[in-house]
Amino acid sequence: MNYFRIFIVVLIIKACILKLYIKYMVSIRCKMAVKAVLDSMGLHYKSVELGEIDIKEDLTQEQLAELKEQLLVSSLLLMDDQKAMLIEKIKNVIIEMVHYEDEWPNVNFSDYLREKLHHDYAYMASLFSEVAGITIEHFIIAHKIEKVKELLLYDELTLTEISYKLHYSSVAHLSNQFKKVTGLTPSYFKNLKEYKKRIHLEEIGSCF
Repeated sequence: MNYFRIFIVVLIIKACILKLYIKYMVSIRCKMAVKAVLDSMGLHYKSVELGEIDIKEDLTQEQLAELKEQLLVSSLLLMDDQKAMLIEKIKNVIIEMVHYEDEWPNVNFSDYLREKLHHDYAYMASLFSEVAGITIEHFIIAHKIEKVKELLLYDELTLTEISYKLHYSSVAHLSNQFKKVTGLTPSYFKNLKEYKKRIHLEEIGSCF
């Protein structure tokens, strides 16, 4: 009997969870900003993840309007269009995989995305291109290159280690893609950033 009651309580709790999707929520700082808004409005939430939040209560139209307004202050957009929501979910899966996962999935990304979002990949790819104006593949490449830049500046991994970490077939493959996107080789980019950093430090020193 007790197990049955617990089961009913769990069903009630799940039924009361309201999932909302937020555009441009792509960093830990964004998550902190969203939590601050929810706390200021006295809203109770189960989780706040990249691109989405789970609210433990139903919201009135007035509360939704206020939440939307408060999020806009931080350049975040509360979404209500189903296709737009799917686009953001695709972006967030890619961003989380490239920037926050320690290991990449051992399956093709099309299969990974289909398993994560429960949609046909061909449909998602077509919708993404139509709405975002860029293919999913190019969006992944853009973020991989940004991750390469970040890892180069950290200077903790060799280019070989970076290429392995981001699933490039070889260092040459990474270098060619990096140059195609940025116009620079990885080594030139790294040296350029180091040079600018030294110049900046020298300028700071000249102020004293």
